Amino acid sequence: MIEQTVFYIFSSLAILSALWMVIAKNPVRAVLSMVFTFICMSAIWLLLESEFLAISLILVYVGAVMVLFLFVVMMLDVNVPTFRENFVAYFPIGVLIAGVFLGTLLLSIYDIDYAALPVPTSKDADYSNVKALGQLMYTDYLLPFELAGGLLLVAIVAAISLTFRPSRNVKSQNINEQIRTDASTRVKLVKMPPETDWNEDA
Repeated sequence: MIEQTVFYIFSSLAILSALWMVIAKNPVRAVLSMVFTFICMSAIWLLLESEFLAISLILVYVGAVMVLFLFVVMMLDVNVPTFRENFVAYFPIGVLIAGVFLGTLLLSIYDIDYAALPVPTSKDADYSNVKALGQLMYTDYLLPFELAGGLLLVAIVAAISLTFRPSRNVKSQNINEQIRTDASTRVKLVKMPPETDWNEDA
C-alpha cells in the first residue's frame, strides 16, 4: 500500500513537471522542470528495484546533460517575442502532431493484455541489478548495443568536424617543413651595395 502511494505521488509529480516544462515561457524554468521530471522518474525506478538505472539517470542526465543544457540556455540570447510569433504560426501543425502521438499512445495502451503480464516479485537480498543488466545487455542485446555505440561515435565525430573552425590568428608549427630544413635554408645571406655617408648628403 505504501509503495503504491509513493508510486502515484511521484507519477503525478512527473506528469505535472513534464507539462510545466512544455508550457513554461522561461527556458530556464523549463530546464529545471525537466530536471525535476528526471528525479521523479529515478524514484519510480527505485520502486522497481532498478537502483543502477536510477543512479545513472541522476548522475548522467541530471548531473551532466541537464547542467549543460542549463548553461547553454542561460548563455543564449533567447528572443521570446519571436518564439511566440512562430508558436502562433505553427500551432495547428503542432496540434496535429500531438494528436497523432496521443492516438498512437492510446492504441498501444489499449492493445496491452494486462491479465497476461507477469506480477513483479521482490528480489532476494543478494540480487545484483548491475549483474542482471550486464548479462542481458551483452548476451541478448549485444548487437543493438554495439550499433548504438557506433552511431553515437559517428555523431560525436560529425559534431566535432562540423563545429570545428580553426582560428586564423593562431600560428602553429609545421613539423614536416622543420624536418626537411638544412643549413642552406636556415640562414639567408643578402648582398647589398655599400651606403654612402648620409652626413654628407644631409
